[in-house]
Amino acid sequence: MRIPLSMPDVSESDIEAVTRVLKTPRLSLGSELTNFEQSIARFVGSSHCVAVNSGTSGLHLCFRSLRISTGDEVIVPSFTFIATANAVRYVGATPVFVDIEPEGLGLDPSKIEMAITSRTKAIVVMHTFGRPANLSAILQVARRHHLFVIEDACEALGAEYEGKRVGPLGDVGVFAFYPNKQITTGEGGAVVTQSSEIACTSRALRNQGRNGSGDWFDHIELGYNYRLSEINSALGNAQLKRIESVLAKRQEIAHLYCERLNARTDLELPSTSVPNCRISWFVYTVRLGPQFQITHRDWIRNEMIARGIDCGRYFAPVHLQPVYGYETCIRHDLSVTEATAGRCLTLPFFNTISENQIDEVCEVLIELLHQLRPSRPE
Repeated sequence: MRIPLSMPDVSESDIEAVTRVLKTPRLSLGSELTNFEQSIARFVGSSHCVAVNSGTSGLHLCFRSLRISTGDEVIVPSFTFIATANAVRYVGATPVFVDIEPEGLGLDPSKIEMAITSRTKAIVVMHTFGRPANLSAILQVARRHHLFVIEDACEALGAEYEGKRVGPLGDVGVFAFYPNKQITTGEGGAVVTQSSEIACTSRALRNQGRNGSGDWFDHIELGYNYRLSEINSALGNAQLKRIESVLAKRQEIAHLYCERLNARTDLELPSTSVPNCRISWFVYTVRLGPQFQITHRDWIRNEMIARGIDCGRYFAPVHLQPVYGYETCIRHDLSVTEATAGRCLTLPFFNTISENQIDEVCEVLIELLHQLRPSRPE
């Protein structure tokens, strides 16, 4: 693609940091990992951080550490990346899909209570596209029913809710550092929590269930190889040093898109500010007006791709995926999810995108909207 959907921002200092590690004899479970965990914990205001090899692994460890298992139910959004729900199924629990708010696209607190049963153990809060969810209302529901709250902050490193960074505001949270995220470790993720017990269990599970005694052959849990290497950690340490400038740059890019598309009455743009919150921009996703259908969105996307401009369809609802039949999950009313998802179009968004590229993306999108007629792509 001439203009990709995303692109990692790797500097010379990042490369040098990785090269330094490669010149040492320690490539796993060393000081780079420890420093990365401590830096993430400081940045988000968490007592503990356990770095892992992906955000998906981190989510899995959350459920294992909370002892959620077969027969339990976990409330999740369907408007999310599939790993959010998959991790629930990894431990044998049942995902319970609840609808989202029309504007912020996070779980709708008013819809959660009706989905709670005697089997419900937790609520997964997704900070969708880096915008903080309505945490206060969700935490109130969780406390009333004695439920765990897991923050899926995989898209939201640096986002703030009422003056505090998201991630450790529930019982446990997860970040991801895939190459399309705000910072990258290549592949990687992190579990953050204020609970020493959750952190200790997650740390053991990450490393084949070892008990931390120092003996490589002592295992207290059925664990996994979810370790993050020194190489990945070194890249993360270097990237995290410029996180504030990255967040500011991504906010600037979002504002540039908004300036160029704000006059369109056939598009719904994401809010560039939310009261008492800071958005950590992961992607820039517009919604075609309600007069359009999924076929119109897909026609525009295909036309843009044909011109060398990559676009995404964030998100395809999880409950409509072939792997999620009725026997695998519980579905409540998901009308907002379904009406929203089919109109979402994610535009190219990365740290180094130029104004000229943003101009081209917007000009082509506007041109295609002018061409589009409701019957055209049928």
